[in-house]
Amino acid sequence: MRPSSEGKVQPGPEFLHPAKFKIILDSINDGVFTVDKDFLITSFNRAAEIITGVKQREAVGRPCWEVLKAEICEGECALKETMRFARPVVNKPVQILSAQGLRIPISVSTAVLKNERGNIIGGVETFRDLSAEEELRREAEHKYSFHEMLSKNSRMQGIFELLPQIAQSDCNVLLIGESGTGKELLAKALHNLSQRSSRPLLTLNCGALPESLLESELFGYKAGAFTGAQSDKPGRLSAAQGGTLFLDEIGDISPAIQVKFLRVLQERVFEPLGSNEPMHTDARFIAATHKDLKNEVREGRFREDLYYRLDVVQIALPPLKERREDIPLLIQHFISKLNRRYRRNIQTPDSEALRCLMTHEWPGNIRELQNALEHAFVLCRRDIICLEDLPSSIRKGKPKAWKKESANLREMEASLIQEALRRNNGNRAAAARELGVHKTTLWRKLKQLRPNEDA
Repeated sequence: MRPSSEGKVQPGPEFLHPAKFKIILDSINDGVFTVDKDFLITSFNRAAEIITGVKQREAVGRPCWEVLKAEICEGECALKETMRFARPVVNKPVQILSAQGLRIPISVSTAVLKNERGNIIGGVETFRDLSAEEELRREAEHKYSFHEMLSKNSRMQGIFELLPQIAQSDCNVLLIGESGTGKELLAKALHNLSQRSSRPLLTLNCGALPESLLESELFGYKAGAFTGAQSDKPGRLSAAQGGTLFLDEIGDISPAIQVKFLRVLQERVFEPLGSNEPMHTDARFIAATHKDLKNEVREGRFREDLYYRLDVVQIALPPLKERREDIPLLIQHFISKLNRRYRRNIQTPDSEALRCLMTHEWPGNIRELQNALEHAFVLCRRDIICLEDLPSSIRKGKPKAWKKESANLREMEASLIQEALRRNNGNRAAAARELGVHKTTLWRKLKQLRPNEDA
């Protein structure tokens, strides 16, 4: 380096020497390559070789899209965007195809290359291998997933452990929980784990239908039973023979239907509308409600004998505000699904958006969280969800104090690892087992968290 006549430091000839330039590039842990204005690769460092599986001699001189084969190459190429608008791209998550045919998640950053006159002569792209982070995310999601449900909450984990036993018993089950807590997913899991899994699972939302329509949907009817009934129609009780009938919002059915349904539970028979001939049903019943049915019984709005017929086994799902440790897990799960649906590459919420999501009371629970993230996907113009992308009802809500001061999901992940180590007195093997990851994965994460320490 040498000073200019204006006192500014400019690169000297020795800095630009190709051999020394290569040494510098090869000392960087991230993949780095440069291109000319035609997007032909002019340099390719050692880390880029390791990540892509392509040797430098094979990469130099070829178009960059032939080497990286990224999903954005033909569309929203970060390097093309940078060279066209002279605007850098920072930490854009994409996937590339390695020389071995493996899809590798990476995070790319781009900038333009200029000559001494300030003219753009090419571009540079750096990329970081996110495989370790993806592996940890997949392993954590696998550990905490159960038949399409995700939770690390101790109460939910207890439910997951009991569910197979409950499913095999064939008894009536009553699911209690606020709207949006996942009662329908739980009913689906009970059915799929039961001996009835090869038979149909039918759902009837009792709160969405008026009494007359609900009665005909449940029991069916004979031709001529009422005006417009031109032919027989089987009800859900007939259609669910040998399978499972899930009655959502059972607390909303009228007293008249309560009496008829009580007979179904007691005698396993029912009569379609317009018929005097009893029919047998072999369906299993799972009911769900967001109401306090014991209070409904006390107030005389729900029959006590029907309640106890339904309440053979009761499962109470906690609201999302009581399982906030699940919010980061659910955010990443929904972002992955929405990225596939909308063909986006959104990574995470920024610190302010995450704080808002973590402190919101979530009256609509998991369904509300999913809708909020989809709303953000529609409005988000960048690769990170910002506070202004979230629904105004969530942004304007009064936040509850958040004990964790984590700035992003990576810091929350680090906090999770540190807490597991503390609980296991620093035993990394035991901490890895608790986290549900391989010990080598935990070792890599510790190296990223504490790069200057001997992990």
